[in-house]
Amino acid sequence: MNTSNQLPTVLMTTIILSSAGTAISASEIKDAESVSHAHDAAWHQVEQTYEFPGFMVVQINLGVLSHYSYLLVSAKDALVIDPDRDIGAYLDLAKKENASIRGVLLTHSHADFVAGHLELAKATDCLIYQNKASGAGYTIEPLQEGSVFRVGATVLKAIETPGHTPDGLTLAAYSNETDASPKVLFTGDTLFVGSVGRPDLLEGQMTAATLASMLYDSWFNKLAKLPDSVVVLPAHGAGSLCGAHLSDRPSSTIGEERASNPYLQNTSRSAFIASVLQDLPEAPQYFKHNAAMNRKGPELVEWDAPSPPETQPAKAISDPAQHYAVDLREAGEYAAGHVPNSVNIALRGRLETWVGIMVPWNTKLVLIGGPDQLKEAITRLHRVGYEAAVLTTDNWSKANLPLAKNEMVKPVELYDQMQQGKAPLIIDVRLPSEWMGLRIGQVINLPLSHLSELSAKLDPAQPVITVCNSAYRSSMAVGVLEAKGFKHVGSMDGGSEAWIAAGLPVYGASTAQGATTPQAKRGIRLAERVSASELKRLMMDLPGTFDLVDIRPPEHFVDFSLPGSVNVHIADLLNNPGYLTGAGPLIIADRDGSVAMMAGGILSQKTERPIKVLYGGVEAYWRETELQPAVRAVPLPTSPTSAGGMRPPTVMPQKVVPSPSQPPSTPKKKSAGC
Repeated sequence: MNTSNQLPTVLMTTIILSSAGTAISASEIKDAESVSHAHDAAWHQVEQTYEFPGFMVVQINLGVLSHYSYLLVSAKDALVIDPDRDIGAYLDLAKKENASIRGVLLTHSHADFVAGHLELAKATDCLIYQNKASGAGYTIEPLQEGSVFRVGATVLKAIETPGHTPDGLTLAAYSNETDASPKVLFTGDTLFVGSVGRPDLLEGQMTAATLASMLYDSWFNKLAKLPDSVVVLPAHGAGSLCGAHLSDRPSSTIGEERASNPYLQNTSRSAFIASVLQDLPEAPQYFKHNAAMNRKGPELVEWDAPSPPETQPAKAISDPAQHYAVDLREAGEYAAGHVPNSVNIALRGRLETWVGIMVPWNTKLVLIGGPDQLKEAITRLHRVGYEAAVLTTDNWSKANLPLAKNEMVKPVELYDQMQQGKAPLIIDVRLPSEWMGLRIGQVINLPLSHLSELSAKLDPAQPVITVCNSAYRSSMAVGVLEAKGFKHVGSMDGGSEAWIAAGLPVYGASTAQGATTPQAKRGIRLAERVSASELKRLMMDLPGTFDLVDIRPPEHFVDFSLPGSVNVHIADLLNNPGYLTGAGPLIIADRDGSVAMMAGGILSQKTERPIKVLYGGVEAYWRETELQPAVRAVPLPTSPTSAGGMRPPTVMPQKVVPSPSQPPSTPKKKSAGC
């Protein structure tokens, strides 16, 4: 089900070396969790700004939840779509655009975060638009199939698209009432880029197969009938647990999804249902509680309230039967000394999701860290409905209460122990798919989300080392095992990323009659593929950072060529050492990608320079990019938010969708050559 632009799993990435891959490097095994470790991912970022005749749409990304929300602005009026509970960014953006928020719309009853509809209604006195079938416990403007309302001059029409949930709604935006088709669709969790919403979150209220069948009708009987050019803006991207195999691209079109979304290629109802129900990741236990909160109406949060008074340090906090203690510090600090039995869910990462996965709902949660860490964590956990007591590490130490310590073993040291037969028991806490695809040797796979119960298979007196991709999950596993009575637990410093960076061997499962003996993987340097849309983004956003060569015959190059490309004979490309060096990657294009891939493979054996090949050649570039909007750059807003913050000013790409009466400026279409 995976495509080149998709993550093979949610939250974690399976790495399987294939003939089309490149040599395994540490950067390649970064999962969606690792990608969200940057501090910026914890706060709202402007992902893109899309301009249409008569209105604009600002796409806002909250990386730690893989959540996209939107501000639609038309004639100084604004509509917020699928906001999370932390609404400061929406208020700031509306102020920046000199617009008044007139409404907030939820595309469905969200489960992975607490929505901000009531927060915005209180702050702006706006209306709440929602499917009349949502069962909302608060006042709404009910929508049904064909319902129409306006924001400024923009006409907005409701399309009922059940499937992910029974109350699924897609919002279509038209520039005016004379438009024959919408400019953009806000698809919520119905349709993602490269995927669709999972139908299995209602826990017995309706079967997953029933909802999947409804999702089939939502696509084939409604959305698929819209023109290819309609822009698709979903509520989530890669890393979300509301679907499987989501792309990391922020937007798409109906035409792109029709052609490339693997789920939508299943035209029979039974095949579609089977594909949607296959390989779904386990849903965190907090989902059902957040969904219930959103339907009832979440309590309002006092975002400016002072931090809660610090709880008194006491041995009871280290008793798992009385409290769930979460240490917010980095793995190294945690290893050097922590409250016994506390679990290390570092602030730098997907704190919200991992707390929702690991911490039982309504348990007595205690957060441990420095004052600033505690303040940030309290704010962020409001997004998923958790409240907690707080305790500083300094006060625990001053109380002369015991500290637990654990070893962080370096990859080289662990490898040496393995070679000498002196290694402790090694537990890989990633998903089974990750463990099967790549591992560091003969290790046991006990996934983190079930480690507490699965640890009953082990001997608590035996030394254990835990392993994951980056040490984020393996550090969590240390606390889980400590709470189960394990006395000698450590984790591998840096995870598999550090193991590979140290040049140590990795292994994959043998395919011979189901054998499980690890087989060493050999690194093979091959050219990477770059899609037409990716190349276009590089041209627009990062010009001058790469070299683009076209190896077609000169007469075909003259007939049609890519912007900035240089025509090179293939013999010169392969024999001239000048092409083996450069400050950026070398991108090779031909007619359909076949000869270029062979040339790229040869060059990749000669140089460390990144070699990339235009997938599908110039034919694909023309075919795929003629449907794409142009791109320009705009600065991000710089004002701080009242409940979170936005990153410092930078320049982000801004999509501009041209008016039908003003077609994009592109060269006259010609043959791509033979």
